[in-house]
Amino acid sequence: MISDETTAGAVTGPGGTPPGPSAARPDNTVDPVFSDDDGPADPAYPGRAVTDPGEPAFSGEPAVVTGIEPADPAVDVTPAFSGEQAADVTPADPAAVADPVFAEPSADAPSLVDGDDAPDPATATLPPELAEAARALFGDRLDLAAAYAELLATDGVVRGLIGPRETPRLWERHLLNCAVVAERIPEGASVIDVGSGAGLPGLVLAIARPDLTVTLVEPLARRTAFLIEAVQRLGLTRDVRVFRGRAEEAAAGSRDREPLSADIVTARAVAPLDRLASWCLPLVASGGRLVALKGASAADEITEHTEAVIRLGGGTPELHRCGEGVIDPPATVVEVVRERVVNPRRPKKPKRSRGGRRRGDR
Repeated sequence: MISDETTAGAVTGPGGTPPGPSAARPDNTVDPVFSDDDGPADPAYPGRAVTDPGEPAFSGEPAVVTGIEPADPAVDVTPAFSGEQAADVTPADPAAVADPVFAEPSADAPSLVDGDDAPDPATATLPPELAEAARALFGDRLDLAAAYAELLATDGVVRGLIGPRETPRLWERHLLNCAVVAERIPEGASVIDVGSGAGLPGLVLAIARPDLTVTLVEPLARRTAFLIEAVQRLGLTRDVRVFRGRAEEAAAGSRDREPLSADIVTARAVAPLDRLASWCLPLVASGGRLVALKGASAADEITEHTEAVIRLGGGTPELHRCGEGVIDPPATVVEVVRERVVNPRRPKKPKRSRGGRRRGDR
C-alpha cells in the first residue's frame, strides 16, 4: 500500500552544550556510505554492499563494487554498550576503549556549536538553496545539525566513515534525507538505529527530535568510537547511547543485560528487506514499526519479500514518501508493523549414534 503524506511540523528544542573536540585517529581504510544494492557483504552486516571509496553510492543508486572491506578484529567481540571494555580489545587502542556514554560533557571544554569557531549554518556548511528546508526540519537546533555536518566532513572523512566526494552533498543526500523520516515517528518514541555507521539516520533524528531517545547499534570498533565522540561533542549524551554489537546480539540480551527493544527501529542501506526484517523485527516492541530508508528498488523489494516479512511476524510492508514539498526528491521509506512475536528456530542438536556418542565426536 502506498500512502503519500506531507511533512509533519518539526519538533524543536534547546540545543546541547557539547564538549570539545578530541584528536582524530587517521584511518586509511575508507568505509563509504553504503547503498542498498546487493553486493559483497560488509563483514559486520552480511548483505550490505561495500562500494567504491572514491564515489560512495546513495541508497537506490547503483554502486561500483570493488571488494569486501578487510575484516575488523572487533566484529566478534562480546556486544557491549560504550563504556564497557571488551575482553579481546587492547586497551592501548583509543578506538576500542569507549568512554561512558551517559557521561556529562566537560563544562570547561570548547564547544563545537558555540564560540568564535562555530559553523554558520546559513553560509559555511549549508547550501543557500537548502536553507529553508533545513530550518523547517531542524528548527532552532540547526546549529547542532551544522556542527554534525562539519564533523562528518572532517573527522568522518579522515577516519573513513564518509567518502571525500560526499562532503559537498552531505546536507542534500544525507542530513535532510534522514531528517524527513522524523515525520513517521510518534512523539516521545524510543528509537533503535541498526547499522548506524556514521550516525545516519539515528544521530540526525536525535538532533531534529529532542523528544526521542535513540540507541545507535553498530558492531565495528572504529565506527562506535566515532559515534561515541560525536554524541559527546554534540551534547547528546542524555538522549543517545551507543551499543557495540550486532542487531541479533542486541535483541538476544545476555546474563547481565536485558534484550533491547524500541517503539521504532530504523535502518538505512543495510540489507534487502527480508534480511533486514530478520535482524530488526526482534528489536521492535509489539505493535511498533520497522522504518527502513530505501531507494528506487523499494517497491520491488516489497513485492519480492512480503511473504518472508510476514513469516517473521511483520505485517504487510507499506511504502511512504517522506518530505514531500520539503525536499526533492522525497525520501522513500518502507514500514513494517510488528504484529506478532515469532520464536527463533533453535539449532538442532546432533543425533547420537548407537554407541552413545554424538556423530562427529571423536
